[in-house]
Amino acid sequence: MPSFDVVLEANMVEVRNGVDQANKEISTRFDFKGSDARVEQKERELTAYADSEFQLNQVRDVLVGRMTKRSIDVRFLDMGKIDKIGGDKVKQVIKIKNGIETESAKKIVKLIKDSKMKVQASIQGDAVRITGAKRDDLQAAIALLKKDVQDLPLDFNNFRD
Repeated sequence: MPSFDVVLEANMVEVRNGVDQANKEISTRFDFKGSDARVEQKERELTAYADSEFQLNQVRDVLVGRMTKRSIDVRFLDMGKIDKIGGDKVKQVIKIKNGIETESAKKIVKLIKDSKMKVQASIQGDAVRITGAKRDDLQAAIALLKKDVQDLPLDFNNFRD
């Protein structure tokens, strides 16, 4: 039975490269001279530091620009709230989404069932497996998901015939 998985996972190597490039650009920019502006990465969590909220916005813009150039969809970045850490210094935690949340997975399954296609969708942990009798039905399901699910950077892998 042909099947594929709908997943939500960023390429962490490219994320690391994007963070490194953003830090390099921040260290060479004139408007950041003498400031403590930087981006740190721990696993799937980025932390942006700056001397003011305005600078933090600049750091975020540099980071988003570098991620985009590295082909990382910015919808993977979940911006947290801005925290003051003493004096004027601020930080912001940016989480990298991984895995489809249960609520979103249920919406995907409902979308597939409501489409009346000859495929079945089931939630498998943090992914959604879609199975069908024909390869064409699965490709139609991929097209439907690409068109209707705009808020998540979905990826389709494990395609089996």
